[in-house]
Amino acid sequence: MMTLRQFASGIETIPATTSWHLADLGEARGKQELFTRQSPQKLKALRENALIESAVSSNRIEGVEADQARVPTIVFGKGQLRDRNEEEIRGYRSALELIHERGASLPVSEETIRRLHRLVRGEIWDAGNYKDEDSNIIEKLADGRRRVRFKTVTAAKTPAYMNEMIRLWKGSLRERGVHPLVLLAAMNLDFLCIHPFRDGNGRVSRLLLLLQCYQLGFEVGRYVSLERVIEENKERYYETLEQSSQGWHEGHHDPWPYVNYLLFVLKTAYAELEERAGQLKSPRGAKTALVEAAIDAFPGQFSLNELAHACPGVSRDMVRRVLRDLQKAKKIVCLGRGPGAVWQREGITLK
Repeated sequence: MMTLRQFASGIETIPATTSWHLADLGEARGKQELFTRQSPQKLKALRENALIESAVSSNRIEGVEADQARVPTIVFGKGQLRDRNEEEIRGYRSALELIHERGASLPVSEETIRRLHRLVRGEIWDAGNYKDEDSNIIEKLADGRRRVRFKTVTAAKTPAYMNEMIRLWKGSLRERGVHPLVLLAAMNLDFLCIHPFRDGNGRVSRLLLLLQCYQLGFEVGRYVSLERVIEENKERYYETLEQSSQGWHEGHHDPWPYVNYLLFVLKTAYAELEERAGQLKSPRGAKTALVEAAIDAFPGQFSLNELAHACPGVSRDMVRRVLRDLQKAKKIVCLGRGPGAVWQREGITLK
């Protein structure tokens, strides 16, 4: 039984952890306008960085990766793409732009879900179409063996389940019997358990999360990548999804581990936004903020060339100036000499 139906029929007392998450998120939404009441140029730097991180992280979770040096070209450029991975990353960027620009008027519907899937999957035969064969979620074990982690809804029943999921979402919002953020997480869980597409379900689920957050007034995803936060906590993502999906078909599952995980993701993003908004109040320019955000996005070491590629529209002289300032402030360290020198953030221990 779908989680949304379970909640619509009446839920037991909300766990204390969930209540604390909801209270914190209510406070964060109240501060949201204060965080984002900055100059347009500075906010643009945050939005551009979040767009890059979201497109890259959401695909990387699914094993879709591209050359780091080409990421700005893939995300912002109009040049020819080299392979399917680059096509899917740019497609995710297009889906993000659709949500950013039309989120308030874009309905949460099967048509919208199919449209997002078409953008994410690009030029492939079943883009935008529900699966036509049964498919299960398979886990690859360390020793090479595979196991069925979850049996998804059959292809024959998928259209009916999707229709019911959307109906329950709209009805539950109207009835106001459950906090909308709990409903949002419940629908996200149901979508992943239905697994309506042959491929791309995880990415579409994260786009739906963003769209529904915007429509509920939680707009942190414009400035901080929710997808990156999920990727940084990927093990917990898979762990809570498995915990909450057990017994889903019979309606005996426990949705709270996954619900609390998504609320944790939103809280983490808001904490980062508050920190970055505080930093933006300093007299630094938007380009400085963009370079620093790009440095923060590198998981380890990086070169001047890689940093310059990650900062479209910023001159190399400006990039060098920011590097020197951060080096003087002992926030980054240079591990060599000359143009090919490698840099890394201070205090990072590399494996």
